[in-house]
Amino acid sequence: MTDVIDELHRRGLIAQNTDEEALRKHLADGPVTYYAGFDPTAPSLHVGHLLQFMVLRALQRAGHQPVVLVGGATGLIGDPRPTAERQLNDRDTVAAWVDSIRTQVAPFLEVPAQRDGLKAPVYVDNLEWTAPLSAIDFLREIGKHFRVGRMLAKEAVAARLNSEAGISYTEFSYQILQANDYRELFRRHGVTLQTGGSDQWGNLTAGIDLVRRTEGATVHALSTPLVTKSDGTKFGKTEGGAVWLDPALTSPYAFFQFWLNADDADARAWLPLYSERPAEEVEALLAESVERPAARAAQRALAEELTRLVHGEEELSQAEAAGRALFGRDDLTALGPEALGAALREAGSVTVDGETPTVAALLQRTGLVSSLSEARRTVKEGGAYLNNQRVTDADAVPAESDWLPGGWLVLRRGKRAVAGVQRPEGV
Repeated sequence: MTDVIDELHRRGLIAQNTDEEALRKHLADGPVTYYAGFDPTAPSLHVGHLLQFMVLRALQRAGHQPVVLVGGATGLIGDPRPTAERQLNDRDTVAAWVDSIRTQVAPFLEVPAQRDGLKAPVYVDNLEWTAPLSAIDFLREIGKHFRVGRMLAKEAVAARLNSEAGISYTEFSYQILQANDYRELFRRHGVTLQTGGSDQWGNLTAGIDLVRRTEGATVHALSTPLVTKSDGTKFGKTEGGAVWLDPALTSPYAFFQFWLNADDADARAWLPLYSERPAEEVEALLAESVERPAARAAQRALAEELTRLVHGEEELSQAEAAGRALFGRDDLTALGPEALGAALREAGSVTVDGETPTVAALLQRTGLVSSLSEARRTVKEGGAYLNNQRVTDADAVPAESDWLPGGWLVLRRGKRAVAGVQRPEGV
């Protein structure tokens, strides 16, 4: 078997692991059956989950067997957050989210017929073995193996205990349920390795301990690092909220732009984590990013590779075409109204009804400038564009022929600030 641990270390994907020497030998003696779990606490996964798929995919390429758990049971409880109690969702909602996320995960790990040697994933839902447990069975067969002192030491639990919010027994019991998942997957599928985020390390090691106590077996875990942004803001967040993997929640264009607009320092830090390119290609891209930062080589590589992975080749092409058109490199009329509308809604847009305002007023209304005087100054300095054509008269009113299919105008300030103006259908 390929020494996948070396690859994961090279890419910076391992934050912690149990007995690395034993884990290397275990993987070398493989194939190993391994798993990661995803709780349905929202209708979609987001870019924060992508790091787990990078690990799952690397292990799969090395010939090991992936198991994907979507937590229909743990999703009803929720892993404790450091600040406040999670809102409990009803059973029907969580069940629908289980199905949605199961469908969303499939493209990451499904094995095309031509990929010999890759093992197709097994999908499980922990509600299958958790729902039949009675309270007495839960306490006698599982709870007795946990020591409250160790449970209290978990970082999120300790933070909540010392806050005004406190912590309910419901969330406190989450780590027992997740640990039991490891035991059940060991029993049912021979799982001997669990992967997860570094914030889950306490839950991962609790599972290892439960398997050791009840099954007398040695199993393993490894965690991925916490991904951050260089400015201190949370990774995977934009002004519009989380960057989702579901195209109905975050369009492929917005997903592409999230990576393309990353800060240089962030892009250089993220590229080894998220790119599956050979090491020499990643190193060349990082070097180019340092030598020619304006080319945004690392950002473009991330945007292309991850949009292709999450949304497919066709959506990647549409996202690239929309970006080129909005920023003046391609003809806007070549975009269909759906692609244009999706891109402009993500960029920011306003609707006008009745008489069309002047270009200066539209620049202000879209938020590209803060005042009419700033709008006129921008036009005078040559920094205002309507449908990629430089505007020379701030008081000009867009003509009927300026409206693009779907009833759109594209306004741009400088090279990077874009907004849309739409008029209602039939106007």
